[in-house]
Formats: sequence, structure tokens, C-alpha cells
Amino acid sequence: MSVLETPLIAVVDDDETVREAVAELLYVLGVPCKCFDRAEAFLEAYIPGQFAWLLTDVRMPGMGGLELLRRVKAMEPSMPVIVLTSYRDSLLEARALECGATAYLTKPVADCDIIDLLASAIDHDLEHSPLDERGDSGNG
Repeated sequence: MSVLETPLIAVVDDDETVREAVAELLYVLGVPCKCFDRAEAFLEAYIPGQFAWLLTDVRMPGMGGLELLRRVKAMEPSMPVIVLTSYRDSLLEARALECGATAYLTKPVADCDIIDLLASAIDHDLEHSPLDERGDSGNG
């Protein structure tokens, strides 16, 4: 995968340790990311189409992750959003999924869970690429 094909991932979490750990994992995988310490900072920097997917914490000072999820889905409905939380809460999980979250993960998150989600997001993008729509995907 070339640099131009590599997706840019947004990581929004008020916990610096989590941001750094996710950024380091993505770096090792060769996937660029941009980290934000709060939802408002992400929205201030947001440009439609800039990010391939968003990983956000739920509970943060200021705007929470569910509100960020709602706003992102209103602006860019197809963007995959992964919700992270330190709290196991089936009602919160149901609300996140109802709002359009692609996945709901509980901290601490295993690297393999993030890798699997990233692989799924990339596969989804490839399946829905303009080449695939023209029938030039090389499958035949």
C-alpha cells in the first residue's frame, strides 16, 4: 500500500497514555494518525474526507464521545467510528451502536482488536473503491 493509499486515522482521547499507545501501534503498522486531546479540537481541525476513520473515547471533558459520534455521522455518514471506553456498560454500548458506531471497545484495548478493525475498514474501503464500481478491480 502506498503512502497515498494509506488512511489517516483520527484518535480522540483525553488520556495521553491511550493516545500515545494507539499512535505508536498505528505507526508500527505504517498507518498515519492525528491525535486530539478533546472532541472540540478534532472538530476544529476537521475537513471532510481527511480521515479514513475515527477512534474516540466516550467520557472526556467538554464534549463526550457519543456527541462527537453524532456530529461526525451527520457530517460524514460513511466514516467508521470506533468508540473506546473504560466503562463496561451495555446501555452505553447500545446507544453508541444506535448512533452509528462501527465498534465499541473497552479499555484496555488489545492491539489485535485495533488491527482487526483497521483491516476491516481498509477492506471495506477497497470493496467500495471507484475501481471496483467500474469493474476494474482485477478480480477476473
